[in-house]
Amino acid sequence: MERGAAGRGLPGEASGVGALCHSGAMSTTPEPQLDELTRMMREFSDERDWGQFHDPKSLILALVGEVGELAELFQWVPADEAVASVEGAGRRERVGEEIADVLLYLLRLADVLGIDVMAAARAKQAAARERFAVEHVRGVAPEKA
Repeated sequence: MERGAAGRGLPGEASGVGALCHSGAMSTTPEPQLDELTRMMREFSDERDWGQFHDPKSLILALVGEVGELAELFQWVPADEAVASVEGAGRRERVGEEIADVLLYLLRLADVLGIDVMAAARAKQAAARERFAVEHVRGVAPEKA
């Protein structure tokens, strides 16, 4: 997101489980935090009358743009140095901002489409557990079916 766009400077924005929610209460599980972020993004959009711009196509293009900005931070970093590269001055914060942008746009898209992100993620994870049984894939990169 561009500076000043949706998600920047919203009360309660924080990363990680155990972060303060909008209400100031401490949340210890990701699900209430996702619900809270979704609500915050909806309110942020509604207050600015930006719903007219938040159609699925536009949100997907914004999401892809933010993923591109995140990818750009790692573009020329050798794979075995990617984690260490985040330790540089200000780099962790910059990567965190881009990850937050991706999450916020994704939640906004799901909200606009009426998709329960947690239910969809749980179903996807359950299917992956079946598809990639530990006894068959442990230590082996999965092949595209």
